[in-house]
Amino acid sequence: MSLSLNNAKNIAKVLTESLPYIQKFTGRTVVVKYGGNAMVDEDLQHSFARDIVLMKLVGINPIVVHGGGPQIDSLLKQLNIGSTFVEGLRVTDSQTMDVVEMVLGGLVNKQIVNLLNRSGGKAIGVTGKDGNLIVARRLKLKNKVAGGADIDIGQVGEVEHINTEVLDLLANSHFIPVIAPIGIGTDGASYNINADSVAGEIARVIRAEKLILLTNVAGVQDAKGTLLTGLSTSQVDQLIADKTIHGGMLPKVECALNAVKGGVRSATIADGRVEHAVLLEIFTDEGVGTLITGKGL
Repeated sequence: MSLSLNNAKNIAKVLTESLPYIQKFTGRTVVVKYGGNAMVDEDLQHSFARDIVLMKLVGINPIVVHGGGPQIDSLLKQLNIGSTFVEGLRVTDSQTMDVVEMVLGGLVNKQIVNLLNRSGGKAIGVTGKDGNLIVARRLKLKNKVAGGADIDIGQVGEVEHINTEVLDLLANSHFIPVIAPIGIGTDGASYNINADSVAGEIARVIRAEKLILLTNVAGVQDAKGTLLTGLSTSQVDQLIADKTIHGGMLPKVECALNAVKGGVRSATIADGRVEHAVLLEIFTDEGVGTLITGKGL
């Protein structure tokens, strides 16, 4: 009996702690980039889905943007289509782009929609091509050789414009938007865009309350490997300048930084390997990962 009572007290404590956060976020939009371990581990998939559905039920408007790199790799391998990478970006010819669209816009997107619906939500899946939601331009890498021409890596894009009318319609409905990061160019071509970049740009243009980027690490670390749980934009700028933040973490941090500088209240690089990472980040004092805000901490 005492154990049961203790459990009840713990549940009550959690609910009480979450109340001010529910009040803070009700009616607001939170953009979540879904990928990494959270996307392939079955337990983490279900905890993510329940988190998103609960957010919607308490009056928060979640927007999910997803990746799908491992799934793309798997199908390309099955089809005996090779991949070439330049500076970490997949060179995307028309054949590879067809596979990207099948995986991101079809298989992965609908799996996430189904997962959310089975968890009690009402999700609807779209790509950036639907309603011209994401207008993209071709991304060309700068040649590091002096005087050299830009490097063309095919149908890899960057966001040129977000159609906020489509986002407003989706976010203010009873549905949870699930967005595949495929854009449409003014030339009618499809473009594969980094999911972090899409999530960050969507959060920026709609002035979301919060951006959450799920990743496979605990968060941003200092030079000694200590997790930095809270940073201001000026502190992030300094960590980038002195190269403490580098490598694969740099693009993700820059995405979060640009979102906050663009009007998003806060951005978190969250540890997606933790069950209910989104819920912990939204509804508890501790959070999971590194919080970036425009204010000094």
